[in-house]
Amino acid sequence: MPDFSSKWCERRLPRSQSRDGDHRNPWQRDKARVLHSAAFRRLQSKTQVLGAGLSDFYRTRLTHSLEAAQIGTGITAQLQGKFPGETRELHLDSSLIETLCLAHDIGHPPFGHGGEIALNYMMHDHGGFEGNGQTFRIICQLEPYTEEHGMNLCRRSILGLVKYPNFIDTLTNPACLGTRPGSLRQLQASHWHPPKGLYRCDEALFDWLLDPLGDDEKDRFMAYEHNEERHGKTRYKSFDCSIMELADDIAYGIHDLEDAIVMKMVSVSAFTEAVTKPLAEMDVPWLSAEITSLTKRLFSERHHERKNAIGALVNSFITAIVIEENAVFSHPLLRYQAVMPERHFNALALFKDFVFQKVIRKAEVQLLEYKGQQTVMELFEAFSSEPERLLPDNTRSRWLKAQEQDNGHRVISDYISGMTDEFAARLYASLFLPKQTAQFDGFS
Repeated sequence: MPDFSSKWCERRLPRSQSRDGDHRNPWQRDKARVLHSAAFRRLQSKTQVLGAGLSDFYRTRLTHSLEAAQIGTGITAQLQGKFPGETRELHLDSSLIETLCLAHDIGHPPFGHGGEIALNYMMHDHGGFEGNGQTFRIICQLEPYTEEHGMNLCRRSILGLVKYPNFIDTLTNPACLGTRPGSLRQLQASHWHPPKGLYRCDEALFDWLLDPLGDDEKDRFMAYEHNEERHGKTRYKSFDCSIMELADDIAYGIHDLEDAIVMKMVSVSAFTEAVTKPLAEMDVPWLSAEITSLTKRLFSERHHERKNAIGALVNSFITAIVIEENAVFSHPLLRYQAVMPERHFNALALFKDFVFQKVIRKAEVQLLEYKGQQTVMELFEAFSSEPERLLPDNTRSRWLKAQEQDNGHRVISDYISGMTDEFAARLYASLFLPKQTAQFDGFS
């Protein structure tokens, strides 16, 4: 049984109330806190790949997170069967992995990557913006489950959500940033992709998180790769995080593909050229031999055949995953990693790249992303120009308090990033379009 008295089960705010008959373990409690949070509910109206609200069929950030959680529990079950010794040492728990998969996207702003780029640009002199860093901020301090400590999750749950354990200011390569345009509409998105990391203003929270590790182990965990042409990229993540990230990749590469097929955004001929033919030549166990048959079923007009093919693809990637050791670490949560073997990794990359090139880069999708990008930047510009006049009451109070530390822009970023696509669009209309009335319905 796991040692629930260990430091990795600690919370920043110790439990002060005892509930009779509550026999849940810490990970089950953490899962409930995520499921019942406002940040999680808002994922139902945030863009995944295609714009939220354009159809009631395809995936939002919420349904993507639910599918990632289901895949994560599948990975957990098969690793427990294949690696009983390692998973017992690690106290691997399906509720813990579910929690991570459910929560992994709650920091993403409205309008997908368009919104992320917009906020990073508007925050470039104030610490930047990045969706994973915002997730850390929400779970540790913003979500109002507690007064000041966010969801107050266990230390191990928080560690599992830190995909990039270093700070944006450290990872930023100035050579990657473009010059500031004369107009927001001239902003080139490719010049303002954020490095993936945490906010420097949250450093105290990160220090608390890594307190159980020695200084040497902590420094190694925060190591990153330097590159003259790109932002720095962190090298390591925890074992739990490695499972969550694999579940996320499989859900993106396979489940999100289904939306594109059903909406007839991609053709069987394009898929055959980009995925089927190269995969058939890659010698991936089972998958290379079956991909031609799977392709026919994926593009079948019969719904059950497509679902069967999707399930078979997901299963082939889940069952390939193994546990490996990284000798540079001594702590088991860092030493062990869930890894997809190279041939399966390269096969999944074909699916992910196909979705990116044939769906995300499609002009119709990019037009919507650009529109969302402009919406977010203009909202930020308005609120930062007269925050005491335009911000709703609760947010204004937080802004005034943050101004004492010269951190008011972060509060505006928190406010906008928490909006759904629909709320941001309506708020934009209220501010900038004639004959619209203001609607501040609960986002404060």
